[in-house]
Order: sequence, then C-alpha cells, then structure tokens
Amino acid sequence: MKRRVVVTGIGAITPIGTGKDEYFKGLREGRNGIKLIDTFDTEKFTAKIAGLVDDFDPNEYINKKEAKRMDRFTQFAVACSKLALEDSKLDMDKVDKNRFGVVLGSGVGGLGTLEKEHEKLLNKGANRVSPFLIPMMISNMASGNVSMQFGCKGPNTTVVTACASGTNAIGDAFRLIQNGYADLMLTGGAEASVTPLGMAGFCTMKALSTRNDDPSSASRPFDKDRDGFVMGEGSGIVVLEEYEHAIKRGATIYAEVAGFGMSADAYHITSPSPNGEGASRSMQCALDDASISYDKVDYVNAHGTSTPFNDKFETMAIKTTFKDHAYDLCVSSTKSMTGHLLGASGAIEFISCILAVNEDFVHGTMNYHTPDPELDLNYLPNKGENRKVNYALSNSLGFGGHNASIIVKKFKK
Repeated sequence: MKRRVVVTGIGAITPIGTGKDEYFKGLREGRNGIKLIDTFDTEKFTAKIAGLVDDFDPNEYINKKEAKRMDRFTQFAVACSKLALEDSKLDMDKVDKNRFGVVLGSGVGGLGTLEKEHEKLLNKGANRVSPFLIPMMISNMASGNVSMQFGCKGPNTTVVTACASGTNAIGDAFRLIQNGYADLMLTGGAEASVTPLGMAGFCTMKALSTRNDDPSSASRPFDKDRDGFVMGEGSGIVVLEEYEHAIKRGATIYAEVAGFGMSADAYHITSPSPNGEGASRSMQCALDDASISYDKVDYVNAHGTSTPFNDKFETMAIKTTFKDHAYDLCVSSTKSMTGHLLGASGAIEFISCILAVNEDFVHGTMNYHTPDPELDLNYLPNKGENRKVNYALSNSLGFGGHNASIIVKKFKK
C-alpha cells in the first residue's frame, strides 16, 4: 500500500512577496510583480520588463562567503528551503537525515554566472575565469547546496524539464516518500535567468510580451490581446512529509498530495501539440494516480503563460480532460501576477493550489479584459474569490514537450 504524503512547510521567494504569508497575501490582493528591468541595459531588447525579486539579500539567509560562491538561482533555493524548514517547525536535531532528501528543478541553472565568466574569458583570458564557474553554473548545485546547508543525506537529484521542472521535481519527491525511499523531502524549483542572454534568447524567439509601456498589464493569460509571456525569477520550495511522520510530531498539515502525472507531446521543440492532447494526457494521468474522477476537481491552476498557442491549447486540453465539467471548473493563472518563473513556476503554482485547498480561496487571473471567443472557460477574471476547493490541479508545460500535472486535496485525517 502506498504511503500518504502531506505538505508541512512552505517557502516562497517571488516577485509578489517573500515567505508564505507575504506570497499568500500577494495572491489574495492580486498584487503585480512585473516592472521595467533595471539590472542591465535593455535599450536593444524588444522586451524590457520582468517579474523581479528586488528585495532579496542572500546574506540574510546564507553565510556571506558561501553565498558568493553560489549563482543567484542557488541562493534563491537555499534561502527558500530555509523559509520552508522554518515554516515546518521541524527539529533538525531529531530528524533522521538519511531519510530526508532534496529534489529541485531548474530550467536554466546558473546562466548569469556563465555570462559573467564568458565575458572574462573574452576580455581577460582563460586564466581569469573563476574556478567556481562550473560548480556555480550547473543546475544540480541548487539541490547539492541545499543538502549541504541543512544536512539532508537522503535521495538527492535535480530535474531539468524546462518550464515543467518545478512540478516534475515535486512529483518525483512525492513518489519517493510514497514508495518508502524517504520520509521527508525538500522540493520545488528555483530560477534566476532574467539576464541579458536569457532575455535575448526569448526576445529573438518572439515569445515575450513587448508591452513595455505598461508592465503591470503585460502578462494577460487567456485575454484576447495577450502578446507573449513575461520572464520572472524566484523560487518555491515545500516540505513534503510522510503522513504518519507528520502526525507523530504534531506538524501543521496544509494539504495532501493526491496524484501526479506526466506526458510528452513528442511533437515540437517549442510549440505545444495541436489541441493540447499531450497536456490532456498529463492531467488524465494525474487523475488516475489520485484515483478520482474528473468531476471531483474544483480548481485548475493553469500553466497560463499569456502566449497565443499555450493558452489556446491548454484550454482545449482542459475541455478534453474535464468534458462538460470544464465549464464548472474555476481556472486561473498565477503568472498574470508573477510573470513566468520558468523552472520555478510549477513550484509557486503548486503553492497557489495549497492556498486554494487550505483556505478555500482561489486567486484571480489579472489583466483579463477582453474575452477570446475561442477561450470560453471560467478564468476568474481580475479578482480572487472564496470558494470551496477540495481538489486542485496544477499544470506545467515545458519546451521539448514536457507536460506535468499534480493534484493536491484538502487534508483530512
């Protein structure tokens, strides 16, 4: 029999707030974290806006010398893990650390470090490149550093599935506990790729919104006038815990993980498969894993990027999966407020689902003003609402055709 897995700690570092309470408050208020980029010169960029975490000081969380040897995405991961652990109230001196693992996702890894050191190579020569280039840049260093910071000696791995990375990581961690390989897992995602090269790559792909004159309205998922996604940065990390382990120590339980599914489009490097058939199979896998029928789900936190194809095909996928119940569902997109955190997006959106089932509150889809005739679901325009949510499903869809869906449910003993 598979073991039950619950959420007992939440950490968030996002463009709309740091820490669980501030993030939840931002979601409730419909706060917008999109602004003009001021960390580098964007004059020659078609997109000049992003969801930035501009109040982050790594030295508040990490030894100054160690922080200097971490890329910003790893600093986010370590700091966010600390927030999640503090929220969980775990006594690390009483935890079996061999049964405490880490699975984190990052779509890009240390891109900022790579850019900085490549510039050194070109301008000053090979011997001026930092010996910390590789350990700062590689994507697994987030989970590696988190394990070292907190002494977690259980399963440790990294997921790189583009914008599905955070959800895939949480799904993997869920299954490690469910199948008895660990009792506790720190899991989620971290990303810090709002850098010149990162922005340039997405700009030339024409994937980004160019609504530079009005940053707060640029990310507008499902709206007819959407023109692309907005880059974002940050991290979301949760403590997953085996049910009996959590009960025994009297932990606060926010929600239970009910099911996880994933699929491949096997279609195109950047475009979703036509009609969203891959995303639909991912959602169906999650429903099957949770052993629930589609009409039990109350809320879908959509991938909802604000790009023409994603929003159209995800809507079609929801209709295929949920049939007539699709019109009874509440659907919303966190990215309308935070921008798109790439490999960390699934993690903060999983946390949005925890808010939904734990507090019966669903945040709205901001900047939804003009309905698209082809997109006719209830996207909860512009304002959140209190409503009963027993089951919430979060979708993440990544370049390469990676689809991941995870379901959380209201906790009951």
